[in-house]
Amino acid sequence: MATLYRSTVKTELGLLIAVASDGGLCALEFDRDDRKSLLHERLQRWFPDHELSKSDHEVLERARTWLTDYFSGYFSRLGKVPLALRGTDFERRVWEMLRGIPVGSTATYGELAARLDSRNGARAVGLAVGRNPVSIIVPCHRVVGSDGSLTGYGGGIDRKRWLLGHECSAAPGLFSAAGSA
Repeated sequence: MATLYRSTVKTELGLLIAVASDGGLCALEFDRDDRKSLLHERLQRWFPDHELSKSDHEVLERARTWLTDYFSGYFSRLGKVPLALRGTDFERRVWEMLRGIPVGSTATYGELAARLDSRNGARAVGLAVGRNPVSIIVPCHRVVGSDGSLTGYGGGIDRKRWLLGHECSAAPGLFSAAGSA
């Protein structure tokens, strides 16, 4: 039986639930009923034989430090948080691409699909982005509609707007419009 470690992190956008295995951060989810339900389903699917322990773990501390630096606007100090992302091969490829979108930049679902050589796969990319288990650190909030509009976000559009605005204001000159990531 695998042990997963759970903690909550207080941020400017509310509480986040962080879950780690010995291999890395498995989940970072907004503490909302709908998102907690999704988190539970993900853990049951991808870690079927696990026990959840409320305790500190090095990975959770690294995630907490990363989030503190992020919300303080210290983007140059953002280190790597070890990740243990579980999903389909396609989902993991999309999530890896999300990690390549720089702070203050955006990309469209269509652009990501094209990078995957799936020119008509914007919808599939959108579904994979929506299944991202690690909010903010895997920056799904940087993906926008083809016209630059803010589209779905698990934390809500207001939080997505806040995150993009935070990146823009804390890193002036870094923000680029959709299509230039």
